[in-house]
Amino acid sequence: MIEIGNGTLTARIDPLGAELVGLRDPAGRELMTDADPAYWTGHAPLLFPIVGRLNGDTLRVDGRDHAMKQHGFARRRMFAVTESSETHATLTLRDDAETRAAYNFAFELRATYRLDGATLITEIEVANPDTATVLPASFGFHPAFAWPLPAGGAREDHRIVFAQDEPGALATLEAGLIGTAERASPLDGRTLHLADALFEDDALIWMAPASRAVRYGGTTGPQLDIAYDGLPTLAIWTKPGAAFVCIEPWQGHADLVGFTGDVRDKPGVVAIPPGKSRRFAMHVTWVAG
Repeated sequence: MIEIGNGTLTARIDPLGAELVGLRDPAGRELMTDADPAYWTGHAPLLFPIVGRLNGDTLRVDGRDHAMKQHGFARRRMFAVTESSETHATLTLRDDAETRAAYNFAFELRATYRLDGATLITEIEVANPDTATVLPASFGFHPAFAWPLPAGGAREDHRIVFAQDEPGALATLEAGLIGTAERASPLDGRTLHLADALFEDDALIWMAPASRAVRYGGTTGPQLDIAYDGLPTLAIWTKPGAAFVCIEPWQGHADLVGFTGDVRDKPGVVAIPPGKSRRFAMHVTWVAG
């Protein structure tokens, strides 16, 4: 494990998947999931080169089919630690023979974790080192925060407050794919009052919310401000009864029901030109209660 700290926050990152596996407040209290295997053992996987599930778990490239599990392969790959200090670390994953067997593209995926006061900044760069071929890719964050937060009051009093009004309907999932039906917004004004019943039919997905930030916490005690850049879709997910809630900004999403096209035509995929890169960022700020 890699540990960084600045006297206010302490973060731990696992080189397997470059995954944030711990974030502690100034009192040493854990703000992330307990990873109870009865529910989900993930902490904050990085979703690349796809987000969500593919139709038939199949990636289609130039007329050829390749097996690929939900959320892609980056979370199961070992990253190299390419920079580190007391307060920041950068980890890098590059394509190799194994990745090219399923995703025949050159890439560099760089994840930088940096502490600045009470904020953990995670910056992702997806780079295309190829000199001729466009890189089609999606990326998503999937952090699971403790529900309830330590010293944050009762679990049933926790909520997520959006920065902007979000009156639009949500997407629905059908066997893990984006369905044709819509779901009425569960928000009370800008507030999502968290309850297990919200997640009985899987994640809540705002395909194009106006908000670029949300605040998570109880009615009393510490809060977490989560801001994101370059990620147009937002999902919120848990398994009923679990001690976590995931707040997931995405560039991309699961296949639409019935989609069988090439990855380049998949909704939510971005095209990164040769020699260029795409950046994504998420800021998590601890706010004392």
